[in-house]
Amino acid sequence: MVYFSYMPTVTIYFAKNEKPVVSKDFIPQLKDLLVKELSCGEIALTPEEISVRLVHADGGGMIADIELEIAAHAFGERIKKQDVICNTVRQFVLKELPHIRDARVWLQLSELGHSW
Repeated sequence: MVYFSYMPTVTIYFAKNEKPVVSKDFIPQLKDLLVKELSCGEIALTPEEISVRLVHADGGGMIADIELEIAAHAFGERIKKQDVICNTVRQFVLKELPHIRDARVWLQLSELGHSW
């Protein structure tokens, strides 16, 4: 049985840049990392269950070159390791996108969500 409320979404915000923000291989690799980091005893994810969106953010108010918001269900195991998840994703972004000087990651864990 598929529980749609468990499917994480990732929104990647970036400022306008001459270089491509992410490479062609980045999103599948990010999904693979998130499968590892977000799967737990209560749910095992697959890359196809993670939605990734790229958003160009106008306005000049970003605090890093690239900012990721990860929204997922608040399983106990995720709550306990939320800082580790964020730091792991941040280090991955900085390693895989060497033209990025700084990255910030937020993990938003909620109790209930629906997808129709």
